[in-house]
Amino acid sequence: MKKLVFIMLSVLCIASLAGLSYAEDLKIDGSTTVLPIAQKGAEVFMKKNPAMKVFVSGSGSGTGIKALMDGTTNIATSSREAKDKEVASAKAKNVTLTGHKVALDGIIPVVHPSMKINDITTDQLRDIYNGKIKSWKELGGPNRPVSVVSRDTSSGTYEVWEEKILKGDKVRPDALLVASNGQAVQTIAQNKFAIGYIGIGYIDKSSKVLKVNGQTASPNTVRDGSWPVSRPLFMYTNGKPAGTIAKFIDFMLSKDGQKVVNEVKYVSIK
Repeated sequence: MKKLVFIMLSVLCIASLAGLSYAEDLKIDGSTTVLPIAQKGAEVFMKKNPAMKVFVSGSGSGTGIKALMDGTTNIATSSREAKDKEVASAKAKNVTLTGHKVALDGIIPVVHPSMKINDITTDQLRDIYNGKIKSWKELGGPNRPVSVVSRDTSSGTYEVWEEKILKGDKVRPDALLVASNGQAVQTIAQNKFAIGYIGIGYIDKSSKVLKVNGQTASPNTVRDGSWPVSRPLFMYTNGKPAGTIAKFIDFMLSKDGQKVVNEVKYVSIK
């Protein structure tokens, strides 16, 4: 009997410890644009807080916000503000979508490094994406069709591009839709006649950055709003954060957290 009681107490103790460990876990899901910030932030945060485990994934802004509503993630990352219908849907589930601005971003048009074009206007970008401009020749380039790469409609990056560049127009039906910034970079690197758009943190040597309206994308032009497609990046919580969630949000807004933002080539808010 004593042996049985000892076993039962041992099981309860283990379960209690497991529950404590689980309580320290933190799940983050959402925007692929914010993904590098969340991943690096989690890495630094866990070094400072070894008892805490942070799991990060990137399924898209809309998907992350839905996961927060459904209670399957603690923090939803988003490259856009929550929509009115999302706020209403969340409220119906007793969830209050509370946004925390953690960084700034510029959406950058990119082409293959071999493309002999350096500058483009917002009007030209609109006409490329709505289908009015079909050949690079119309822009001073080769007499070849423009291969348009766009993000899928669940992407916050797409929604900002649609608002600020397309201005209500629909993306041409032959555009290749990709699921992430990384996939856009890879696709353009493999196609000499492609054009796409990515978050500033995804710029690398495999693609060529275009000036827009004579402006060069930089932390300064993003921060002062002179870059034409600038935006804040968010981490959403259910109401005012507490516990581990609050500790992580506070870290992201701290000097060390903003240093992480800069390290992954995005623009700090401070």
